[in-house]
Amino acid sequence: MADAEQSLVNGVTNLSVNGNEKSKESVDEFAKGWGFQLPELYKLAVRFYKEKNGKALKLKYQDKLRLVAYTKQATYGKYRNDVSPEVGFLDVVGNDRRQAWQALGDMSQTTAMAEFVKQLDSLCPLFRPFTEAHNAEKQEQERKRHEEEDRLRREAEEKERRRLEEEAQQQLELQKQKQLEQEMQIRAALNQQTAVQFAQYAQQQCPNNKQQQEELIRQLQEQHYQQYMQQVYQQQLMHQQQQYQQMQQQAGNTAPAPPSQPAPPSQQMESPPTQQPASQPTEVASTPPQANSVTPNGTEGTTEKRQEGEGQVAPPALLMPASVWTRKDIQSFKDSVKHCQENVIKIGSLATATVRVPTHEDGTCLFWEFATDYYDIGFGVYFEWTIAPSTTVSVTVSESSDEEEFDEEQDPKNDVEQGTKKEDRPPTDEIIPVYRRDCHEEVYCGSHAYPGQGVYLLKFDNSYSLWRSKTLYYRVYYSR
Repeated sequence: MADAEQSLVNGVTNLSVNGNEKSKESVDEFAKGWGFQLPELYKLAVRFYKEKNGKALKLKYQDKLRLVAYTKQATYGKYRNDVSPEVGFLDVVGNDRRQAWQALGDMSQTTAMAEFVKQLDSLCPLFRPFTEAHNAEKQEQERKRHEEEDRLRREAEEKERRRLEEEAQQQLELQKQKQLEQEMQIRAALNQQTAVQFAQYAQQQCPNNKQQQEELIRQLQEQHYQQYMQQVYQQQLMHQQQQYQQMQQQAGNTAPAPPSQPAPPSQQMESPPTQQPASQPTEVASTPPQANSVTPNGTEGTTEKRQEGEGQVAPPALLMPASVWTRKDIQSFKDSVKHCQENVIKIGSLATATVRVPTHEDGTCLFWEFATDYYDIGFGVYFEWTIAPSTTVSVTVSESSDEEEFDEEQDPKNDVEQGTKKEDRPPTDEIIPVYRRDCHEEVYCGSHAYPGQGVYLLKFDNSYSLWRSKTLYYRVYYSR
């Protein structure tokens, strides 16, 4: 009996020496060599030991004591009486396991896990193929999971793209329908005013021929409509020219020659007629006004040179009003935008963000969508008549909306050394004035038909907020 106790003490002593040795492999080395992190590999090793013990795995008594001691140390840490059950004097196995656990001393739980894995690997050659098979299965599951995520992401992107295209197409159709209705209202009002006069004139020109009279009346009505729209356009163009001249005068330039007057498209009307048409049908039946030929950038197709200088475009085009609407799916919109960091802007208090969107040569209409978190923000749209060097969308955040005006006020005209600075900024038209929008409650959307070549300025104004910064989610795109 004394010999058995001495042998047991020697076994436990040897266990203490081996258990207090530091593991030579770090956690990263385990992940590299085994394909698993140490905690996951340890759980896999314990599972293998429980399943194979006594079957494919036959160990000596001292080896089992070591493995059981490592599991206790990895689970509870240093030996404690409160987690170790009481054992009787004649319970040899229980006493041996307690002494083996006590022999590990202050060994860390991580070291105990590592020692358990290394000990099991050295005692059983089947353990490593077991882990390799599980590692291969894990990698296959990861691969399938990534493939499924990519497939779902592509399907979501394709669905969102189709939805946006359908929504853009619907908006274009609604806009065309609205323009057509406006044109029909204007034509009906004009035809009602001139019905008697045109009928009398047609009767005089084509007596006893009803078909020719109807054809002549249609021609007169068409010419009258074109003449009226030309008058409306001239009035609006005159107003734009006055604004343009005021901008040039403020910039220190002499008043330039007014830009040429291209004829407006027949669908560019905004309101029913408010002035009386020509009173004599003979005036209406005269040759209708001819439209000046225009180039894509909005200038006349003649040989006269541009007054604004290189890189600028004269603003002769009649700006159509923008179409705006809202929708309620604000959370889904944010989720679809936030994965692209370029479409999420942090606007600080007293700051203003300007998104510059150049017109695209393949596009005819600009669309925008935006929303914010928790609070509203000011929003407006402007159009700058300039030729952008590229179609890249850029974002500028200024600390104050009055920053540019402050720079303009500091005119160094009295500084002899610096000289005077001649401002040559391109003309800019207001499409939507800046107002505060409740875009934290719903998504604000809008569209605008290209008036010509230039740059859209989407201004997001937070200058009224003294303390709160705003997170803006936005998206812009064009339609063909």
